[in-house]
Amino acid sequence: MNDRRLLMALGLIMVIALLPEFLIKRAAPKLGMVTKHDTAVASSTPAEVPATSPADSVARQSQVPGAAPVVPAVAADTVVVRSSLYRYAISTRGGTIISSRFLHYQSMAEADHRDTLELLPPDAGLLGGTLIAGNDTIHLDQINFTASADSLNAPASLTLHGQSGSYAIDLTYQFSGNDYEVAGTGKVTGLGPTGGLLLVGFGNGFRPVEANASDNAQVGLVTKLDKTSLTLFGKLKPRQLLQVSGPFEWIAIKSKYFVAGLFSYDSAGQTVKPNIVGVQAFPSDTFSHPARAHVAASIAVPADGGFHWRLYLGPMEYTRLHRMGRDFDDVNPYGWSWLRPVIRPIAVWIRAIFVWMHTALGLGYGLVIVIFGLLVRILLWPLSRSAMRSMARMQAVQPELTALQERYKDNPQLLQQETFKVYKEHKVNPLGGCWPMLLPYPVLVAVFFVLQYSIEVRGVSFLWMNDLSRLDPLYLIPIIMAASMYAVSRIGQMGLPPNPQTKMMTWMMPIMMLVIFARFASGLNLYYAVQNLTSIPQQWLVMKERRVMQGSRPMPAPPKKKR
Repeated sequence: MNDRRLLMALGLIMVIALLPEFLIKRAAPKLGMVTKHDTAVASSTPAEVPATSPADSVARQSQVPGAAPVVPAVAADTVVVRSSLYRYAISTRGGTIISSRFLHYQSMAEADHRDTLELLPPDAGLLGGTLIAGNDTIHLDQINFTASADSLNAPASLTLHGQSGSYAIDLTYQFSGNDYEVAGTGKVTGLGPTGGLLLVGFGNGFRPVEANASDNAQVGLVTKLDKTSLTLFGKLKPRQLLQVSGPFEWIAIKSKYFVAGLFSYDSAGQTVKPNIVGVQAFPSDTFSHPARAHVAASIAVPADGGFHWRLYLGPMEYTRLHRMGRDFDDVNPYGWSWLRPVIRPIAVWIRAIFVWMHTALGLGYGLVIVIFGLLVRILLWPLSRSAMRSMARMQAVQPELTALQERYKDNPQLLQQETFKVYKEHKVNPLGGCWPMLLPYPVLVAVFFVLQYSIEVRGVSFLWMNDLSRLDPLYLIPIIMAASMYAVSRIGQMGLPPNPQTKMMTWMMPIMMLVIFARFASGLNLYYAVQNLTSIPQQWLVMKERRVMQGSRPMPAPPKKKR
């Protein structure tokens, strides 16, 4: 919704910038808790998804009203892993992550009362697995594992051992002390020569931890093959299973600011290839726009029973995502897909400047936005001045052009020749005022995405604004932005002949921009207001130059009346 409104706003801004020149010219169970035990692999190659998968059973069971997950009747202990960044809780039943509390972030949800942020819902079961081996289906979340420790302080390793019939399963989790990465390795003893398929569950989405319902709705599945692809849960069809074939370099579940991403690879000599052969998602509710979904990734397990993966479970801090490699930083959507090659590099550069000014100079992000807006305007001043002067020269010769249009209105070819003579005589480039005026807009779009999706400004206050990533509660900054826009347009029209269209647009455009921008992030309004306020003295200087040019040029002779 905000993205569409931004496109509308950009269109209006460009109209405002170029207007003078144009006028002159013209409830389901969790994956892996499947009740059917006779699921078979469709072929003998472990890389293929079975014809009847655990998700299919989940889908069938979910179609029965009131269907609930089958909870294994075995005791479970909880292993708590702590670091300075997080507190993870791992259940010995299935070795699943059942809690992830981020100690440096607060929940914005009203019910959480600004407590430290817990991302996973109580029924999460992240990393809950189902192993399909031949005609056997082993539900790891029905196995009570023996853990090597009751609690750990990261960096540390946790080993889990479990038994299911003739199969022995060993899991090892390696927790990082200064990052949100978990490295996992596993060994299944008793597999046949064809190996098996492991479905790694991602639970049932995330808890709502943002203040706005629209922000909480930005949860979806991201897959990375040649490029990233996002499927929002709200776009899934109720009671319909979504299956996507890989292989994928990684898959992830993301919200607006947080992500759980899974990586898995096969190594053969010096060749490393993706080992996530597919992913499936099933909506958890029957609403037309589901808010949650069960997701599972399929990992091929070779005959020796060994498998491994890496998990990132934490905030979408760009530097941490970048360190994971495989373009994992692209899980954060800076820009629309069709414009991302242009906008994303600018957004990454701007975010890096913001973070550097905040950390190295000790400035608050509100002050960083103000200073950055001033710097952009100063750096673009030579181009802006050139564009404004070109437009001023164009406006100064407008009476001559009007006279020519009246004189040669019946001879278009001669009118064009005489018009170009005027351009050449007065050294006017009819397009000289256009492209320099468009240069700030890619920066404006990039700033929009940085302030909309960068977790660094989440919950950061400035003056009366309690969160730069959300709207201004008093709407003062949008009003200042609109008023400054009117001032820039008004000064730009001083000394020009009266034009009813221009006068109307000078009033209407700021009002329309106020309506559109009022719901945008207050940080974006702050940036644009600084841009407008800074351009007022620039516009004033150019207006004075235009008046000088108009005063030194004789008025053209009025057109002769036809007899």
